[in-house]
Amino acid sequence: MSFRSKPMARATAVAAVWIGVGALAAGCAHHDAAVPAKLGTVHFKVECNAAAQREFDLAMAYYHSFAWEQIKAPLDRAAQADPTCGMVHWARALALLDNPFVWPGNVSAQKLAQGPIFLQAARQAGLKSQRERDYVEALAQFFRDPDTRDHRTRAKALEEGLSGVAQRSPEDTEAAILHALVMSANFDPTDKQYSNQLRAAAILEPIFKEQPQHPGVAHYLIHSYDYPAIAHKGLDAARRYDKIAADSAHALHMPSHIYTRVGAWRESISTNTASARSDSGRTFNTLHAYDYMAYAHLQLGQDAQARKVMSDAFAVANKADAFGSAFAYAAIPARVAIERGAWQDAAALPLTPERSGYAWHKYPQAEAVNAFARGLGAVATNNAAAVQTELTRLQQLSDAAGALKLAYWVEQIAIQSEVVRGWAEVAAGRRDEGIERLRKAAGREDATEKHVVTPGPILPAREVLAGALLDSGKAADALREYEAVLKKEPNRLRATAGAARAAEGSGDAAKARLYHSRVLEQIDGSDNPRPEAANARRFLGRG
Repeated sequence: MSFRSKPMARATAVAAVWIGVGALAAGCAHHDAAVPAKLGTVHFKVECNAAAQREFDLAMAYYHSFAWEQIKAPLDRAAQADPTCGMVHWARALALLDNPFVWPGNVSAQKLAQGPIFLQAARQAGLKSQRERDYVEALAQFFRDPDTRDHRTRAKALEEGLSGVAQRSPEDTEAAILHALVMSANFDPTDKQYSNQLRAAAILEPIFKEQPQHPGVAHYLIHSYDYPAIAHKGLDAARRYDKIAADSAHALHMPSHIYTRVGAWRESISTNTASARSDSGRTFNTLHAYDYMAYAHLQLGQDAQARKVMSDAFAVANKADAFGSAFAYAAIPARVAIERGAWQDAAALPLTPERSGYAWHKYPQAEAVNAFARGLGAVATNNAAAVQTELTRLQQLSDAAGALKLAYWVEQIAIQSEVVRGWAEVAAGRRDEGIERLRKAAGREDATEKHVVTPGPILPAREVLAGALLDSGKAADALREYEAVLKKEPNRLRATAGAARAAEGSGDAAKARLYHSRVLEQIDGSDNPRPEAANARRFLGRG
């Protein structure tokens, strides 16, 4: 293992983490052993010997790009190099928390039980400064009394504990970075002022100027800005993170969170292609990247490429049993059907991998995507019995999510149910009732935020509302709703095409020309021209 020093403005010495891949075991075996892996620049000072310090820095470089499996080997080596390095065990406990933006579903009872054991090992091995003891006590807050304190309370206690570490050790930028991470992850989904996220970004932005190669700073800025109204603020971090940690599959993927928010589909495809290739099916990151990639291809009308992504995703079935994998398995085929308006395909979507080969019962919120897509397909193909079947299934999945205390997903499944129910009412001739139901569902969806696991809704509730209004002869109302969708989901192809048709129907020739032109620009060179393109060419007189 080798390190290259990089001088920084801070008094803290910072080591650039470049790892000889031969030491990384199978997790990074896709690299040539003679070529170092690039993970960025991280120095997390610990009161341990030099060899342990180097390994600890390496482990934290992996941590900052959410490479959980790769953290273990350098921590083991650090413990061997210095058995009195208690912070090694602290880092093991920290890694148990997994991705904070997926809390609480990814922190099992087993992890909650294991955390205090690691922290006690840290105390016993040796904590040689008050700062190290502060880190241990801050993290202990998350694991304390999980049977009597809910997740939100414990997560907030961790946030406050890390804030205290940062305040007592102002020279320690790692404390500030971790505090910002947890603060951002502890956001309120109903807060449209993005208070936590912007406070976290305000901590991170100055550090990014001083430590421009720090992977965690770039990473957590992307997460903090991953919201429609503020996504443009994250473009700088998005354009830099995949270069800072070029050998991290997650770092290669993360820029697409911002690219998706601003409708930069080609950039999203590029970074997710690199991420999937780097991960090569070893973890859920491959499938997560495939979901974002498929969505982007579909927004460009590149249907054959999206189907190829779906085929590639199914080829890694059963190799990564995680929520991110389960969501991608359900979402990709749903997107491929719905974005193309292939409603018969949507109505018959199988749950892949099949129940016998995948632990779907663990992820009712992912299986709900399949039920939602099938329900929409049933409405579009006038199969009332199938609509009811899928509504019943959605209720069962909501109950299962509730039993797992997944409150966010209970609400999302409820919105999905209302969208299916509302569209079914419109289709059955109860237009006013159905449109009102869809309007309320759209309001509920707008009041929350998308989960980090997904590039966006399988089908936005407001887009369904807009379509129902257009079909009901209310073109001007439909145009307003389509434009509201595009404000939240820029360059979304179905919404752009819908806005074009609604503008035509309302007699707004200028807007019709604008949106039809955007459709043609967006799907220029697509492999399978959509009906939307034919409509645009007809209106614009392009044959």
